[in-house]
Amino acid sequence: MHEMSIAESILTAVTTETARVPGSRPTRVGVRIGELAGIDPESLHFCFGAIVKDSEFDGLQLEIEFRPRRHRCLCGTEFAVDGYEFTCPSCGYDATACISGDELELAFVEVEQHESIAAGT
Repeated sequence: MHEMSIAESILTAVTTETARVPGSRPTRVGVRIGELAGIDPESLHFCFGAIVKDSEFDGLQLEIEFRPRRHRCLCGTEFAVDGYEFTCPSCGYDATACISGDELELAFVEVEQHESIAAGT
C-alpha cells in the first residue's frame, strides 16, 4: 500500500509549508491526483486520517482533486481519453500526447493564524 508513504509525504510537505508561518496551524491540504498516478483516493484518505489522528495535526482535512487523462493532438484539439482510445476526435490522428492525468502534486495548504501572530505581536 504505497498510499501510506504518499500520505506521509503530504504531511511532510504540510509541515514544511506551515513552518513558513510560525504559530500557524494547518486546517486543510489539497492534492491533485491523475487517474494514471495509480493511487486509490479512498486508501489515501484512510491512510492520511490514520496518520493525523491523535497527532498535532488531528483534524487536518485532506481534499483530493481527481484529474482525468487528457491528450492533445498536433491539430491543437484537447480531449479526454476514454479507455485506450487516443485518436483525435477532430482529425483522426492517432499519435496524440498526454497532457494531464499523471499528476501527483500538492495543490494548497490552508492555515489559520492566531490574531496576535497575524498582527505582528
